Amino acid sequence: MNILGISCYYHDSAAALLRDGELVAAAQEERFSRIKQDEGFPELAISFCLRRAGLQPGDLDYVVFYEKPMVKFERILQSSLATFPHSWRTFGEAMVNWFDEKLWIKSRIRRFLDIDPSRILFVDHHDAHAASAFFCSPFEDAAILTLDGVGEWTTTARGTASTDPASGASKLVLTEEQRFPHSIGLLYSAFTAFLGFQVNEGEYKVMGMAPYGKPRFVDDIYSKIVRRGSGGSFSLDMDWFSYHYSPERSFSQRFVKLFGPPRKPESLFITPETDPTAGPSDRAVKESIHYADVAASIQKVTEELVLGMADSLRKETGARRLCLAGGVALNSVANGRVARELGYEQIFVQPAAGDAGGALGAALYAWHILFGRPRRLVMDTAYFGDDYSEGDAQTALESAGVVFERLPGEEAVVDRTVDSLLQGKVIGFSQGRFEWGPRALGNRSILADPRKASMKDIINRKIKFREPFRPFAPAVPEEVAEEYFEGLDLGKESYPARFMITVVPWREKYADLAPAVNHGGTGRLQTVRREWNPRYYDVIKAFGQATGAEVLVNTSFNLRGEPIVSSPADALKTFLNSGIDNLVLGSFWVSKP
Repeated sequence: MNILGISCYYHDSAAALLRDGELVAAAQEERFSRIKQDEGFPELAISFCLRRAGLQPGDLDYVVFYEKPMVKFERILQSSLATFPHSWRTFGEAMVNWFDEKLWIKSRIRRFLDIDPSRILFVDHHDAHAASAFFCSPFEDAAILTLDGVGEWTTTARGTASTDPASGASKLVLTEEQRFPHSIGLLYSAFTAFLGFQVNEGEYKVMGMAPYGKPRFVDDIYSKIVRRGSGGSFSLDMDWFSYHYSPERSFSQRFVKLFGPPRKPESLFITPETDPTAGPSDRAVKESIHYADVAASIQKVTEELVLGMADSLRKETGARRLCLAGGVALNSVANGRVARELGYEQIFVQPAAGDAGGALGAALYAWHILFGRPRRLVMDTAYFGDDYSEGDAQTALESAGVVFERLPGEEAVVDRTVDSLLQGKVIGFSQGRFEWGPRALGNRSILADPRKASMKDIINRKIKFREPFRPFAPAVPEEVAEEYFEGLDLGKESYPARFMITVVPWREKYADLAPAVNHGGTGRLQTVRREWNPRYYDVIKAFGQATGAEVLVNTSFNLRGEPIVSSPADALKTFLNSGIDNLVLGSFWVSKP
């Protein structure tokens, strides 16, 4: 049975294809369209999935959409009426968008794929999130916690899932929910907008800014904005927000009176940590620290809310394992705390935990719950995107007119890469199938020597062209991760670490080992096994043998504001428009004049 899952029309459109319960391909539309967070109908991603599987549209048995549009439309109508006349502009824009395309998603799918309407299915948004985590995990049973901005009405859901090992039958039941407008995701996004970042894209920047500040507004947030209830529940005082009726601003003037003027987008961020020459009395420094304090405060509140819900869920269900999903599950600092502090034996977060992952979740929900089919998938890696031939690479190189050579084998690629890293060079690293989700995990990565703190500034300023507070990930062989970092038990398979969606503390003994990837004493860790990615693993190991530090800087292979590269042409464009020194493109080594 061939099942195609689709998500679109909000942000991070994507497609994923299952063949008899096995994941064949999954990708976000942005990786092909080159439009960051592309929200349009994922024609290119769908075409890739079909091509990868060797299928024609007529070979599809079912197409499953990741939410129920009519229920979502009902929420928008009711919310607009409840907040009228404030919502008049939001209502007008929503009606244009919905009557233009969103309400007719079934017709859009049918036109593009020429499929019988009876084979087009719809599942609830948070059911899709839950399925995307549990049915990719290795667990036979688990507690489920989904957290995002909003689906149809639901913003947070809790429940359990299980699979009977004898019959293979699975159950997934979400028993509790929080409804719009009360939302952890929208709360965090309001602060994201206040701090000058783009909503649904800049939340991880807030997380990166937070360690530079102190959470001095936490009491204000709890006493005025967020009300905590029993069992980890919460609600928001909506007088502090405007996202439920305004298309332009997510926080109210009352919010501004408490936290001060919103930070201007693209404004300088200067602290003594980012610029040792900066004086603490400088106006720019004071402003930067103020906004960092706001970031630290909402980050701490978010962590505590997530921990409260996950802890009460464990106590209520007795579950030993937890699956997290939804956009909030990409908050890697919160994930790290859940794993270390709550007593769960294991947690699982699917690498595309946000809306893109809903495409996969929709297909999995149909396969396991609607059709009752057995489980066949454990997501050990995230390499489900497209790959490109050596011929594709050579054609792109010749068209670009760059200096390149073809290296004779894997050992030569590894040796040349390590030699260049030891010289302080920054390497673009493109090989194999690109990653599913927002993290580059060694197939579309930028690699560098982490032993000097200055490397962080070099990459941020000259290569990524982004804010100085942005951290980089330490990539380490799985077998040394417990030696370098606290709070890991790799005997229990730390899936969040392999997908780079958990933050863990560096052991004090190794605090100075890799300052370029030590962010306030922590690292957003990626663990690597040779069986998952031989070339990447061998580069890290060889670098460790040469330096004594089995760790590399790993950051996504893209420029600021652009999607991660996919094709050889994408990689070359980014390489030529940045300060990257060398490029590994399959077996080709590329140098600049």
